[in-house]
Amino acid sequence: MTFATQILTLYPEMFPGPLGISLAGRALEEGKWSCSPIHIREFATDKHRTVDDTPAGGGAGMVLRADILSAAVDHATAAQPEAPILAMTPRGAPITQSRVRELASGPGVSIICGRFEGFDERLFDANPEIEQVSMGDIVLSGGEIGALMLLDACIRLLPGVMGATSSGDEESFEQGLLEYPHYTRPAEWEGRMIPEVLRSGDHAKIAAWRKSQSEIDTRLRRPDLWERYNDARVQSASDARQKNKD
Repeated sequence: MTFATQILTLYPEMFPGPLGISLAGRALEEGKWSCSPIHIREFATDKHRTVDDTPAGGGAGMVLRADILSAAVDHATAAQPEAPILAMTPRGAPITQSRVRELASGPGVSIICGRFEGFDERLFDANPEIEQVSMGDIVLSGGEIGALMLLDACIRLLPGVMGATSSGDEESFEQGLLEYPHYTRPAEWEGRMIPEVLRSGDHAKIAAWRKSQSEIDTRLRRPDLWERYNDARVQSASDARQKNKD
């Protein structure tokens, strides 16, 4: 089954962009996913193809019009009724790897790329099915770069895209932790050695070391992830104890 993507954007020439090369590009050629940019200006109703206007109440910049975008969303929904619709906006909920996995397991996704000062809020009031998402606590010039990031995260999880089906299982965020550090040849570089345990051939010790390093790095670098990881472990242990009592 093809993972079908639609991107509602003012810059359709940005797609597939970098997703047309490497793993994603090969997967595109093989039909594992499809890319259909939708030009928002095609849904404008005036001769100038206007899609934005000044903010109500005053202020700098321009705001994308709800009526124009809603017409574009209706078009995308008609073409792909089963696909979730996401809007890229810094006001959205941060995307997570678990949500990416959910999206990648579905039929595809439609993504609305914001520009200027953002969207007229009535777009979301009238279309509550639109999921507002953010790629992090940063502000970009538009949603296109965020959409490329999101699509890349989904595409690499599609069946047959990565070389080995298990190659992504231990990567950062998959188990709630940052990934452990990696090393390769030469064994010594500028006086720095690959950790001895990784040269031991003892797979049990290597697995334990990697798990320990993941926990240490997560605790030091991402205390927010570490807190959620600990909470999940406590909850899992509590559920196990309750199950044994039952």
